[in-house]
Amino acid sequence: MRKAIITVVGKDSVGIIAKVCTFLSEKNINILDISQTITGGYFNMMMVVDVSSVQEPFDDIATQIEDMGRDRIGVVIKMQLEEIFTMMHRI
Repeated sequence: MRKAIITVVGKDSVGIIAKVCTFLSEKNINILDISQTITGGYFNMMMVVDVSSVQEPFDDIATQIEDMGRDRIGVVIKMQLEEIFTMMHRI
């Protein structure tokens, strides 16, 4: 299984989860774990997803979801492969 980590941060608004999940479904990306909170009007979400069945290059998908977050939702979305995320956050 090839996993990726998705983070979503920004001002809370209606439809953030729906738009992100619709995008993932269209790309055949399965959500394995999800955590989200709203603090002081700011939305924070972290997802662990399975990208094993994705047909497009990973970097293209990551760029598309980041662009969608910025242009259509008004949030910052980052998508990284699990091994890169783990290496970046190792103490």
